[in-house]
Amino acid sequence: MTAFILIVGCIPIARSQSAGGFSIKERPEQRQVDILYGQQLLTAYCYYDSIRKPILFPVNTPDGVTVTRGYPLASRAGERTDHPHHTGIWLNYESVNGLDFWNNSTAIALDKRNLYGTILHQQVVSKQADKNKAVLTIAASWIRPDKKTLLKELTTFTFTVAGNSFFIDRKTALTADTVVVFKDVKDGFMAIRVARELEMPSKEATEFIDDKGNVTKVDGSTSGEVTGMYHSSEGINGDAVWSTKGRWAILTGRTKGKEITIGIIDHPSNRGYPAYWHARGYGLFAINPLGRKIFSNGAEEMNLSLQQGESVTFRYRVIIHSGAPLTDKQMNGYADDFGKIVQ
Repeated sequence: MTAFILIVGCIPIARSQSAGGFSIKERPEQRQVDILYGQQLLTAYCYYDSIRKPILFPVNTPDGVTVTRGYPLASRAGERTDHPHHTGIWLNYESVNGLDFWNNSTAIALDKRNLYGTILHQQVVSKQADKNKAVLTIAASWIRPDKKTLLKELTTFTFTVAGNSFFIDRKTALTADTVVVFKDVKDGFMAIRVARELEMPSKEATEFIDDKGNVTKVDGSTSGEVTGMYHSSEGINGDAVWSTKGRWAILTGRTKGKEITIGIIDHPSNRGYPAYWHARGYGLFAINPLGRKIFSNGAEEMNLSLQQGESVTFRYRVIIHSGAPLTDKQMNGYADDFGKIVQ
């Protein structure tokens, strides 16, 4: 199977109405599972070898607008080509027993791949779909370069639609196969990389350096097509959302003639709640419950340890909305409802 065929498999299919509700289509030959609503692709659970982790890609609004960046799977004219490990929606972490799962991709030099971990899809455990929702449960393994397992992952995605809002609820249980330490670091944990038009305008070019000395240069973006703006539950806006805590945050902007809101909601049961927002103007929108030190300028620190057989569970809600931007009242209501989910 060529990379080209895999990429084409994740491009949105023809638009149609929502009649018939949800359906799930497994496509093992493309290494993906499509989530359809009225035969329109909302997203696909993709587990390509080249990505080094399972992802949701692309991610579309109910009225057919793609909100995720295409690069490196399906590049679009004018979009950035930085951070090739920023793909779709994903969950991983920069330091697990010293291995970097966050920054891993095919761009890593062969002589440095011993420093990185990989999340391997194991199986689709169950799937069900009806008029109102689709539920997909998958199993995966967080492995070392020598193929030994550090963590076993069991993730359940619950997909629903209400009007022009697409809701993705993710519940991920991580069980240690040995003693595992999540070191307090910046890069994590659950994230989405958004389309170019949803980035925040910025005049300044920036350089980002990871803990291994790799430098990524990101140019400024002043084009009128770049329209994004962050806003958090604490009333903080723009770049200032980065390194602040909040029960939710949103990114609003405009693309393909549509007003778009992307929201991420933390769950009260999560470790580190409310978490810090690792929200960057160039299009990385992430929440990090385990990184504390860099965000708090050293005032806090969290190094999460799991003994063999011990588990930790994280829950997040992502909202992909087309139409008038979601308000604080709406987001607080969604967060209240999400916080009541305990199963």
